[in-house]
Amino acid sequence: MRNIKEIQEEEHKKKDANMKSPGFKTIGKIRTPYKDQAPYQPVEEDEGNFYIELKEEYTEGLLKLERFKYIYVIYYADRAKQKSSMVITPSWTQGITVGLFASRSPARPNPIGISVVKVKKIIRNEIHISGIDAFDNTPLLDIKPYLKDLDSKEDADYGWAEELKGNNEHLLLHIKGIPHDY
Repeated sequence: MRNIKEIQEEEHKKKDANMKSPGFKTIGKIRTPYKDQAPYQPVEEDEGNFYIELKEEYTEGLLKLERFKYIYVIYYADRAKQKSSMVITPSWTQGITVGLFASRSPARPNPIGISVVKVKKIIRNEIHISGIDAFDNTPLLDIKPYLKDLDSKEDADYGWAEELKGNNEHLLLHIKGIPHDY
């Protein structure tokens, strides 16, 4: 006879097996000058033509988006080549090992990217934006407005990166997405 714990474990396995995949659909694509290499973070002053090409059926959803200075761009990082590992040592951290979810690594179980970009102008189904850290033709999953007091946390910190004593300039290069030597 099975005990209660065995029965509960079996029920959990059944639930996991029946879980639906999220099945995201793309709503457009991100157009950038990046064909083979993209920065690690968005670079607002980056030169080139950056815009979001929304599928026609979603154009009406852009109503009043131009009133926002910044937006979140959520995308499928379809060209992420690295396999995800639950523990990593980012190359710029002087040997500090952290959990994947405590990092900004693009190698993730679900390669979803999120960037905050400036809205320059909107023409029909195109949102012209500042530089973004995505390759040309990256599949777009969603767009959300960036709200000043809601999305900016005054007491945010650098977490474990504060352990990088004397290496703040290097950290800032990463935060700003500026290409540099490691």
